[in-house]
Amino acid sequence: MSRPASDQRCPCTSGDVFGSCCGPVLASGSAPTAVRLMRSRFTAFATADAEHLLRTWHPSTRPDRLDLDDGIRWQRLDILDQKHGGPFDDRGVVEFEAFYRDEHGRGTLRERSRFVREGGLWLYVDGVILTG
Repeated sequence: MSRPASDQRCPCTSGDVFGSCCGPVLASGSAPTAVRLMRSRFTAFATADAEHLLRTWHPSTRPDRLDLDDGIRWQRLDILDQKHGGPFDDRGVVEFEAFYRDEHGRGTLRERSRFVREGGLWLYVDGVILTG
């Protein structure tokens, strides 16, 4: 999936249009909160934007490269919980469930992700896959 036009629905399923949701975050790499960064990273997975994913990954845990699976179609993101991660915090945790479709059918990924804010920028640190 390519990036949507500014007036089209955002892939992160926030209900907002791309131009006022994830579009500016993907363009700048800067998000005001950990949840907004999480939404932009989902959109980056959905649109195969490995550059944004790597740019917003903390250097201490960032892989050297990222190979995205073009057989997965990311369809919906639900934010289930968040701890901190606001505009005045320097750490945050976001729990989410991402829905996808691949050659085997439908699936979900549920993760509790950690974020830090350094130099005014929120960065993804790591996540724990949740089951059950």
